[in-house]
Amino acid sequence: MHKTYIFDFGNVFINLDLKSIEIFLKENQIQLKDILPILYEFEKGLISTDKFIEDFIALNNKLTREQVIKAWNNIVLDFPEYRLEFIEEFCQNNTCFLLSNINELHVEYIQNLLSENFYQRFINSFEKVYYSHEIHLRKPDNEIFEYVLDNHQLKPQECYFIDDTEENILTARNMGFDTWHLIPEKDDIIELKNKLKL
Repeated sequence: MHKTYIFDFGNVFINLDLKSIEIFLKENQIQLKDILPILYEFEKGLISTDKFIEDFIALNNKLTREQVIKAWNNIVLDFPEYRLEFIEEFCQNNTCFLLSNINELHVEYIQNLLSENFYQRFINSFEKVYYSHEIHLRKPDNEIFEYVLDNHQLKPQECYFIDDTEENILTARNMGFDTWHLIPEKDDIIELKNKLKL
């Protein structure tokens, strides 16, 4: 049976590099335990970009906004060209959707630090990108899954959901999706073909 693939934008494409975090924090005399709550809130969309930067600077008032943005990009984002080529090829041969609540810093990094059309090529790979702020649903939960399924007249059994968050994976699994729980520390999108036995 043909499968439809639903990706959650996050550590499927963006790796949190703790080594880079440790180096940056050590250089700026900030404790890892102090930054983790801020990173968590920002990643979950609980605080704005401005609040994230403000809280980060509060830990070391010698840092500038530009330094924080540069640090965020260096720490969190790992988006090499081979991943784009891989996902383009994968999406060409499969029906793929993307659930996204990417924030300004992700977009700024992808658009400005990589080739001009990199971000557009990535977005264009997917059949459709569902931005949570556009459809007023937090992702992924039952509501957004139901929204995507209804929109394309799909059943959960016809879909494969890929994410790094256990809670989201359990939600999808309970609804009848096949799933791949990505572990960022040891998995990589490049292994997708093997993981899904394609």
